[in-house]
Amino acid sequence: MMAVDDVLVLAHRIPYPPDKGDKIRTYHVIRHLAQRYRVHLGCFVDDPNDWRHAEALRDLCADTYFAPVGTGRVALAAVTALHRNMALSIAAYGHSGMAAWVQGIVNRRQPVGIYAVSSAMAQFVKGINGIRCPTVIDFVDVDSDKWRLRAAQAHWPLSWIFRREATRVLDHDRAASRRFDHCLFVSRSEADKFCSAAPDAAAKVECLPNGIDGAYFSPHGVYPDPYAGAPTLVFTGTMGYWPNQDAVSWFVTDVLPVLRQDMPSLGFAVVGRAPGRAVRRLARREGVRIVGSVPDVRPYLAHALAVVAPLRHSPGVANKILEGMAMAKPVIATNEALAGLPMRPGEDLLVANSAADFCRTLAPYYANPTATTELGERARARVLRDFSWPVLLAGLDGLINERTKNHASNGDVLMVR
Repeated sequence: MMAVDDVLVLAHRIPYPPDKGDKIRTYHVIRHLAQRYRVHLGCFVDDPNDWRHAEALRDLCADTYFAPVGTGRVALAAVTALHRNMALSIAAYGHSGMAAWVQGIVNRRQPVGIYAVSSAMAQFVKGINGIRCPTVIDFVDVDSDKWRLRAAQAHWPLSWIFRREATRVLDHDRAASRRFDHCLFVSRSEADKFCSAAPDAAAKVECLPNGIDGAYFSPHGVYPDPYAGAPTLVFTGTMGYWPNQDAVSWFVTDVLPVLRQDMPSLGFAVVGRAPGRAVRRLARREGVRIVGSVPDVRPYLAHALAVVAPLRHSPGVANKILEGMAMAKPVIATNEALAGLPMRPGEDLLVANSAADFCRTLAPYYANPTATTELGERARARVLRDFSWPVLLAGLDGLINERTKNHASNGDVLMVR
């Protein structure tokens, strides 16, 4: 029997359940790797409700280590970060138990590759003694840029804190890129952004787009109608994420009232965990429903008139767009929401950047909901062809394990320099 190699995966957030962007991405990477290797997973748990899902990952992996991230640890990390001139978001993940577990896996198993998700996990690879295998860091997107944008919108003292964080995170990520063999980003635009800030890392930077599980996100299932037949636009996403908060606030305030002038029965549903006070207040507006967290987002997609992605700040790759397309729904997105996706406007989805654009784009579907079928079918065909996880992950083995480099890809994958 052929010996099975070991791979070490480190993640800043427990990748189960796969119900939000980074967790979906990490879960599918682990599931892919587990078909070929013994996977050893070390990760943090930032939501107490997620501890109950640890067993699902133990069943998938050969070995696991789960560490908590709580408010007490974050407060202590803030003091440490200020004293050591570190990024607060990096210091929050300092954990001696995780470091010892990682070193033990390397000593006992000698993995053929290490895959670290997010810059916060780079510190555990930096501290390894005797590492002799390829190392991959999946930055996903340029975190420092998010802090910079938040600083521009915030008032003092938050503006100062966010600017400091942007600087420290970028310094940390530049240093991490020098230590790792490969640096992954979710889109070409994010990769180019990082290369501009860290040009010496350009030769190591590659793209691994987010994918979709087309069997799960399928329009062919039977789903209850949460809208009771009312024509409804839907936005899905984690509402604790500030670009999503900004998107729905702008849409409710500036776009929806204009749409309802000509489409008076049109509703708007916001579906996603952790809607804060500002988002919940939007429910006071006519036609707006703040749904919050749901066990299954598919009914809200399946019965929507259209999926909207009115983001005004680039999110890397918006999973909400891929999910809507996989469910064969018309997707109407801003240019910013599409920054990380090579989609064809008018063919795969629709683009709108103002209230007038949304009116012009949506009106034919409001007048004739059956007109959504043709666009939806094209959208689903596109994501199944180019954004299914097996297609996207075909080139990953050659990065994780250099012995498989010549056999990992047929040249058709989207992971390109």
